[in-house]
Amino acid sequence: MIRGNLTGLRARLPEDVPVLHTELYEDVATRSRADSRPWRPLSAAGGHSPYEPAAPADDVVFFSVVDLASGELAGEALLWGIDTHNRGAHLGISLRPGCRGRGFGAEVVQLLCRYGFTVRGLHRLQVDTLADNAAMIGAALRAGFVLEGTLRRSAWVSGAFVDEVILGLPAAEWRPEPRQS
Repeated sequence: MIRGNLTGLRARLPEDVPVLHTELYEDVATRSRADSRPWRPLSAAGGHSPYEPAAPADDVVFFSVVDLASGELAGEALLWGIDTHNRGAHLGISLRPGCRGRGFGAEVVQLLCRYGFTVRGLHRLQVDTLADNAAMIGAALRAGFVLEGTLRRSAWVSGAFVDEVILGLPAAEWRPEPRQS
């Protein structure tokens, strides 16, 4: 497990699937804002959930986020689009509704940076998010990401095109937050 002060990142377990599926995937409005693909009804059973543990892959790494104080599953985090030639990746997080607003997001972004830069040896991480996603933008800025651009009306969300923003962080500019142990 990759540990912070509040949260940890660990492998996805089969028992995480129904919780993540119910609270993150079945919330159609939130899922539609978090994924560029259209929402469609999927059962958590039968291996069709997007949270189902998958075989290791070179271009994506999935984590379950754990609240260290309670041991409770807090959400998911991932590095995706990992490019081993250019040594870059995108990061994303999604927290369960009851775990939002507790400072977890900013720490999870830091933990993903630690994993990407110190374990995987990546050179650059990127966040792509909707322009009105203040929580993700704030978490990324706190970790040292810089707003690099706006993709105007590029995402179809709930019947309208909305802006997306791109934030980037080269490894040389990352400043890890000290851990309190």
